[in-house]
Amino acid sequence: MSNQWVGAIGVVCLFLLLFLRVPVWAALVLVGVVGNTIVGGWTSAFAILGTTAFDTSSAYTLSVIPLFILMGDVASSTRLSADLFNAARVLLSGLRGGLSVAAIGASACFGAVCGSSIATAATMTRIALPEMRKAGYDDGLATGSIAAGGSLGILIPPSIILVIYAAIAEQSVPKLFAAALIPGLILTGIYIVVALVVAHMRPHYAPTVQNVGWRERLSALRQPWQFLLLFIATIGGIYAGVFSPTEAAAIGAFGAILLGLLGRRLGPKQLISAVEGSVVTSALLFAIIIGATLFAYFIVQTQLPSLLASAAKSMELPGIVVMIFIIIAYVLIGCFLEGIGMVLITVPVFLPLVVQYGYDPVWFSIIVVIVVELGLIHPPVGMNLFVIQAQVPDVKLMAIYRGILPFLIAPFVLILLLLAFPEIALWLPRKLYG
Repeated sequence: MSNQWVGAIGVVCLFLLLFLRVPVWAALVLVGVVGNTIVGGWTSAFAILGTTAFDTSSAYTLSVIPLFILMGDVASSTRLSADLFNAARVLLSGLRGGLSVAAIGASACFGAVCGSSIATAATMTRIALPEMRKAGYDDGLATGSIAAGGSLGILIPPSIILVIYAAIAEQSVPKLFAAALIPGLILTGIYIVVALVVAHMRPHYAPTVQNVGWRERLSALRQPWQFLLLFIATIGGIYAGVFSPTEAAAIGAFGAILLGLLGRRLGPKQLISAVEGSVVTSALLFAIIIGATLFAYFIVQTQLPSLLASAAKSMELPGIVVMIFIIIAYVLIGCFLEGIGMVLITVPVFLPLVVQYGYDPVWFSIIVVIVVELGLIHPPVGMNLFVIQAQVPDVKLMAIYRGILPFLIAPFVLILLLLAFPEIALWLPRKLYG
């Protein structure tokens, strides 16, 4: 049996294990170790296992992950997100659908500090949903706005998934962050347009909230100053070249803790809880990354990506057709696999094929994040939808499914824009880093 057939069988076995509910990290390690053993022998497989675990755990690039997670956990504990939502709610008072827009905007801003889609959705559910239900908003529109806004947390920098992609694809983290900024802002704008269209087509879904004066609006602008300071210190520092991503993450985590302590919003219990949560989440992510690295090494050894590229070129498929097939595959995989697992399993297989067709790996990273984001919110297994329903059990899951459907248009619109105009993602990193 050729190595390429071994690689194909390995991919099938991996998905079978995932269907059987085997944890992602365990499935990746099992297939990676067994596959490397078949291809190179036991001695080589165990040598790869030892060096991969050490190299991954000690990688400087990946040290940004636990720091950004800690910054997000602390920011959530100190209720920075509440300040953001309240400020947006006051500014948009009197606008039909204004609370939906406020939820999406606050989620986008909080995601810029948090870096996690699930954490953003969970936080905004606790803060925004009670206000929206109190104002008489339909449960579907309310939860759909929060789920869609929460998904922005993995696109707007800093993004943990972009850091992981950078490690796998050997790309610059600052370049990926720069590439994600404009698409993230565009997607936020499209989500807002969808929310306003739904609110105006179904006025009973979004009763108008009482208007407030300009004095109250100006006063509300002062509330989120801590968030703005944290954002400028971290992401602004990266774009300006003052900090590396790891340094920015360390400064951001320290700044979030300091602001929480000075504002008397962060006590010892909350700080310890945030640190514990960050350690557990980071340990799980690193276990998955180690497994994915073993799996990627196995796939490279079998030359399966080269086989896929040769097959595509032998059929004389245009690059755009190949990209459409890849996007469809991601959407289908997103029905049963969470985002980080999708990236770690698919990028080693698809990226060489994409590069051979002349696409930029930085541009492809944004496509990957958008389709992963789509997987987080599309029924029946969107993770953000389950996170929301778990916190408000009295909201029926079918209402959440109904509410998210209009918002699914937005990621597809952005994908079409990126396919037609790649410079949307590539202009800023080229401007900043050449």
